[in-house]
Amino acid sequence: MTKKGDFISLADFSSKQLWDWLNLARDLKVEWQGGGNRPVLQGKVLGMIFQKPSLRTRVSFEMGMKHLGGDALYLSPQEIGLGGRESVADVARVLSRYVDGIMARVFAHDHVVQLAQYSRVPVINGLSDFTHPCQGLTDLFTVWEKLGRLSGVKLTYVGDGNNVATSLMFAGAKLGVHVTVGSPKGYEPKPEVVERAREAAADTGGSITVVNDVMEAVADADVIYTDVWASMGQEAEQARRAEALQAYQVNAALVAAAKPSVIVMHCLPAHRGHEITDEVADGAHSVLFDQAENRMHAQKAILVDLLG
Repeated sequence: MTKKGDFISLADFSSKQLWDWLNLARDLKVEWQGGGNRPVLQGKVLGMIFQKPSLRTRVSFEMGMKHLGGDALYLSPQEIGLGGRESVADVARVLSRYVDGIMARVFAHDHVVQLAQYSRVPVINGLSDFTHPCQGLTDLFTVWEKLGRLSGVKLTYVGDGNNVATSLMFAGAKLGVHVTVGSPKGYEPKPEVVERAREAAADTGGSITVVNDVMEAVADADVIYTDVWASMGQEAEQARRAEALQAYQVNAALVAAAKPSVIVMHCLPAHRGHEITDEVADGAHSVLFDQAENRMHAQKAILVDLLG
């Protein structure tokens, strides 16, 4: 089998490749809404490695494969013990002889990099501590769908400069988006991530801005985006993070400081009453659940391209 490629970080791809996936995601969504997708992945199986539990990642990949005529195999943390019970390289060598593609939702980014290095079949990063490329592609697809454009859009992410913020910067930079990250001191995105995204933005007319003032961050925003204050694996830091990030809550006052037409996004699960209020999550500006649905359609585009 000839390996087509891997989907590890959005920084790895050209603007054209991202637009190809966005257009394919749109076409697959329209086709699905019109009665169902053609079984273009019939006979193909996606092996799914999970170190972290998930609602959206598991169900969206499983249903995406079913919509395309293929199948998906769920492998729990206990079944593999990635990097513990068995080396990452050996898992990749064995699993890639059984399945047509591997999706991995891991803690350490190096684990998904090693899977790709030793696998015979395409590897998709379903989430790592460094980046969340499936989410990033989904998010830009959702913004394009809702606003009708990406070039020149101001997307403001507020909160911890985490893996989701990294993916938004990488994707936004490649697609001409003005990405602003509003984080408290000590929680900004990694400088090397900002620098790499800025280099990409210089070629597309986009921009990357990092500020500490949350009201400055959301001024004139077309999109406000947030995420949980403490991700899985950071539970011990929850109280400290909540104290540092409480001023960055997406509430009615913050939304009112953006454009009247602003849309609000969250990758979910949401800790309501913490990083986002019920009033906003369920309000007129929210696109949270359209965004969640779009995980399936964006990922189908990746699956068709890499496994087809």
